[in-house]
This record gives sequence, C-alpha cells and structure tokens, in this order.
Amino acid sequence: MRREDSMMELTLVKGAPENLDGRLDKEIRTYKLLEQLGIKFERVDHEAAETMEACAAIDEVLAPAVICKNLFLCNTQKTKFYLLMIREDKKFKTKEISHQINSARLSFAPSEFMEEFLDITPGSVSVLGLMNDLENRVQLLVDEDVLHSEMFGCHPCINTSSLRVKTADIFGKFLEAIHHDYMVVTLQGETVL
Repeated sequence: MRREDSMMELTLVKGAPENLDGRLDKEIRTYKLLEQLGIKFERVDHEAAETMEACAAIDEVLAPAVICKNLFLCNTQKTKFYLLMIREDKKFKTKEISHQINSARLSFAPSEFMEEFLDITPGSVSVLGLMNDLENRVQLLVDEDVLHSEMFGCHPCINTSSLRVKTADIFGKFLEAIHHDYMVVTLQGETVL
C-alpha cells in the first residue's frame, strides 16, 4: 500500500485498541492510565507523520481538537526542564517565555533528557509523557490559548497514534493523578497563517 493511500484511510475510534500486540509498553501504559482515571478519548492510528501533509491529514481527523506543538526546553545550565504546549499556529519566542517564568534563556533540551525524564523520543513529545516523570523534574508550561479549547490532540507517548481528549480532563484529572502542576503563559507572538 502506498503511503498516500494509507493516510487517506485514517479512522477515529473510541478508546484503546482491542489488540495491543506490537504496541510499545509506554503506549499501553498511557491507555491504561487514561482508562483507570475515567478519561474518555478517541484515537487514530497512523504511520509516523514526517511530512506536513501527513500531519494535516491527521489534524483533519482530530478536528475540532486544537493541535499543539509540544516543546521540550531547558535553561542554559540544563538544570531546569520545561514542557511547553502552544497552539500549532503560534511561534515560540524564547524571550517571551523566559521573562514570564523568570528563567535564563531557554533552548531545546537534549533528547537524552527527554527519554530519561518522560520516556519519549523526539517526534512523540506529549503532555501524557509527564506520567513517566515521577520526580517532577519537568515543569509544564501551557499557552493560555490551549486552555480555551474544549478538546486537543496529543500522542500517547508514541507518534504512530494520536488522541483527541477533553482539555479539562487532562488539566484536571490527569495532572492531579500524576501529581503535576502547570503554569499558564501567554504568547503574544504573531500567528502563522
């Protein structure tokens, strides 16, 4: 089957897959935790989305969920780590965020910290990875516009599936259960058209 054909067959289904064969443990743990917390979600399975066209097709299936950029950041000294969630139509400006959180200049954190703290790899970054941060080494930063949407899309710690979930469930039940707090930030930057 050609890649273009497989992207056309994207189907949104309720909940976790019935057959978990071939799924990574971190993905299975994500589904189990969401179900244990009574958080309903819809899922679409897909190939690893490596092109804008592939992402656009997935985003279309997840609509009207807001799609977020999830950026794993750190301070210059690599002593403080942050997961920043912003709408995909906004640009990240380090100066804007650094000022709001009273931190030195931020940069993208090395991937080995992402794997160590969140058990996720580049391309799979998601708020759901915080379930693996048992020592609360990563501070969640959320652009206020994300919180204004009823639903948003995210990966279940792997980039071959995407979920549509209620924003209130993640920023309520989920974060409370994993003992993580979040800080609201405001990005004034231009929106990308």
